[in-house]
This record gives sequence, structure tokens and C-alpha cells, in this order.
Amino acid sequence: MTPEQAASARITSDPETAARLGACIRSRRKACGLTLARMAERAGLSHAFLSQIERGIHQPSLSSLQRIAVALETSPVELVAAAEPPVADPPPVELLRAGEGAVPDGFSVGTARLLAHAPGFRPLEVDVTRSPRGEMYRHAEGEFIYVVSGTLHVELDGEEHRLDPGDSAYVAGGIPHRWWMLDGPARLVVVKETPG
Repeated sequence: MTPEQAASARITSDPETAARLGACIRSRRKACGLTLARMAERAGLSHAFLSQIERGIHQPSLSSLQRIAVALETSPVELVAAAEPPVADPPPVELLRAGEGAVPDGFSVGTARLLAHAPGFRPLEVDVTRSPRGEMYRHAEGEFIYVVSGTLHVELDGEEHRLDPGDSAYVAGGIPHRWWMLDGPARLVVVKETPG
């Protein structure tokens, strides 16, 4: 067992979710034109460990998932949300009660739940207690953020902003950005565009 595996704080113990997450990481890596060796170099993780993650044999810790996301120019949010089970035929009407739709434990730096299985976009409710400034992300899909409670700090294309409850931001695909909380817990609604 590698040190990465031994230190792993598992995101989920569900083998099907691990397989979907691994497939999502592999697909994203190939879309970025990266070999497994090049991604391992970028992420600072072993080639063998990444191979096992892609095959769903091992599940990354939060810190490993963060490193993988940065290497793939995306975010842990994007990777975990993309690992949700596909809905072949989304219902024309869907009702979720509070507590339903949870994304696997260990989501990014807080908790999240999928709010609907809608074609074309992925709405998430995100609760974050506190987070560091972290890395800049750039991903192909657009992202909408709405602050329900707390204070969110965002850096959009090199400019920093503070968002309070009721404030929102949209980031088009390809724009470097990051967001963090310094002033305590926050609740957000994050809507991700889905590929295609």
C-alpha cells in the first residue's frame, strides 16, 4: 500500500461511486490531452495510485482529490458531482425534500447535495464551514453561485469580490476563478453547466 493509500480519508465507501469517479477522472484527463504519467507529475501523486483511482480500485482522500482537480484544471466539486449516477430519463417533475440528494461524504471542504437531475445543468446546495483561498480553477463548463447565507470571497479573472447573502456570480467556462470563506460558515447554491 502506498503512502497516499494509507493516508487516504475516503470520500465514499461505495464501489459504484468510486468507479464513476474514476471514470470521470480518466475522461477529464484524456480530454485535457494528458497521459497518466503527466497527470501524476502535475498532481504530485504516483502513477500507480492514479491508475488505481481511475479504475475504481482505490478512492482518493480529499487532499488527493484536490491535487487531481488542480492537475485537470477543474475543481473537486466538478469531479464529485460528475460521479453522481446518471439519470437516463430525467423526470419531467422532481421534488426533493431537505436532506435528500446528498453527494458522497467528504465533498470538497464541506457538504453538498444535488438539488435536481436536470438535463443541461447540475444544481447543488453547498454548506461550507471554512475554507482556505486554495488554487485557481478553470473548467470548460460555466458555473453560477448564489449566496444563501454567510460571506463568500471570490476571485474572478484576477479580481477579488466579497459576496453576501442574496449576491450571486456567474463564471463562463474557461475563466480562471476560485472561491473561499474566511468569516465562518456559508450556504451556497452552485449551478454547474453539464457538458454537451
